[in-house]
Amino acid sequence: MKIFNLQTKSITSSALVLGIASAFSAFSGLLRDRLLAGRFGVGDELDIYYAAFRIPDFISMILIMGSISAAIVPIFSGYLTRNKDEAWKFLSNLFNLIIFILVLVSIVLIIFTPQLVSLITPGFSEEKKAMVSLITRIMFLSPILLGISNIISSVLQVFRRFLITSLSPIIYNFGIIAGILFLAPRFGVAGLAMGVVFGALLHLLIQVPVLFKIGFKFSRIFNFSDPGFKKVVKLTLPRLLGLAASQINLFVIIIIASTLASGSIAIFNLAESLSRPFFILIGISFSTAAFPHLAISFSREKRETFREIYSKTFSKIFLFIVPLSIILFFFRDFLVDIILRAGKFGLVDSRLTAACLGLFAIGLFAKSLVLLTVKAFYALHDSRTPAKASILAMIINVSLSFLFLWLLSFENSFKVFLIKLFSLSGSGDIRIIGLPLALSLASIIQFLFLHFFFKKRMSNFN
Repeated sequence: MKIFNLQTKSITSSALVLGIASAFSAFSGLLRDRLLAGRFGVGDELDIYYAAFRIPDFISMILIMGSISAAIVPIFSGYLTRNKDEAWKFLSNLFNLIIFILVLVSIVLIIFTPQLVSLITPGFSEEKKAMVSLITRIMFLSPILLGISNIISSVLQVFRRFLITSLSPIIYNFGIIAGILFLAPRFGVAGLAMGVVFGALLHLLIQVPVLFKIGFKFSRIFNFSDPGFKKVVKLTLPRLLGLAASQINLFVIIIIASTLASGSIAIFNLAESLSRPFFILIGISFSTAAFPHLAISFSREKRETFREIYSKTFSKIFLFIVPLSIILFFFRDFLVDIILRAGKFGLVDSRLTAACLGLFAIGLFAKSLVLLTVKAFYALHDSRTPAKASILAMIINVSLSFLFLWLLSFENSFKVFLIKLFSLSGSGDIRIIGLPLALSLASIIQFLFLHFFFKKRMSNFN
């Protein structure tokens, strides 16, 4: 269909397309979470699902979504400004090499899945660990599919085909929803894993026709010594360190939550998922729309244009995300009740999830602005500074997580304050709320670090 090949002209129109699509993506994500909470409740099954999701998601994020994909935009833009045929050859070689790497890594990790699961879920019983291992192995197909699909997304964004790239996450969610509705009743949690793989396949298939429509020509090239691939690796390696640091945050959360009350992992993930639409709608939409413009401006040495694009996008994100975060904080209980209170999802689960959601809202502005500033650094071909910021955020998050869990384990003014603030009296073990609080504070410090060094970089920009 021609609409899938729609090209946007400006950052605002691109962000509008992304925002509208993000709203639909958010709706599909909320529907997915409501079905998950209603069918399984907060307990062992959802803990198993979210824990199993972590290792394949780690591969997707580390190798593709946040590292190579970010490096592709400035490099591919550079090829495109010189020679389109060379740009397609670079992309073909990248596809072939990445598929080879992803398959190899996935096979190795499938073999050692039980050992990895034991490391990240020390609080689980042996039976739960065995189930997590099974689900993880099924999900290892998704990083391969999502890896290629996200590279395609990056290329399509250079051509400003933002509509199709923003529709793919919606299709991905519908694949998971299909797993909940049709596969989970028959296969249990394994059906959820099958739905994830099905969603990843749809994520890829919907974008492939548009890639060929804009002129992609596949070449049988397999060259690790290609200069373009070497440059991708050079830009990616520091980003890998930064992403590894942010992913370690999530692994630490899984490790800690596995030792808490049953359902703690599910509560954390459901709350984070409810805060994500605001982040997607504003943070991801505007930063994704601005990134190709920033990369092309830098490639063409239009420094003042680069500065203007960044400043205007920063202002727009801040203008929208702060009021939305305040609304999210004050209406957290209402949102959780409306969206998740169904089936097996009870009152205590609702209170704890709402508290976690409110704490995530505190750091939403920082999380959104971090994403824009990181992409601006990537456009400048600087992936080291964001990596340092991620490592700093990881250290702070881990430290604060253990501090808050300790403070919430006995009676003190800090614990009493949080119980009163979020109406958690009679909710039992509330230690899980320490994890989103630590993550939000770490995001704020990460933003301040990045913003300081970006301002320093911009002052010498001329």
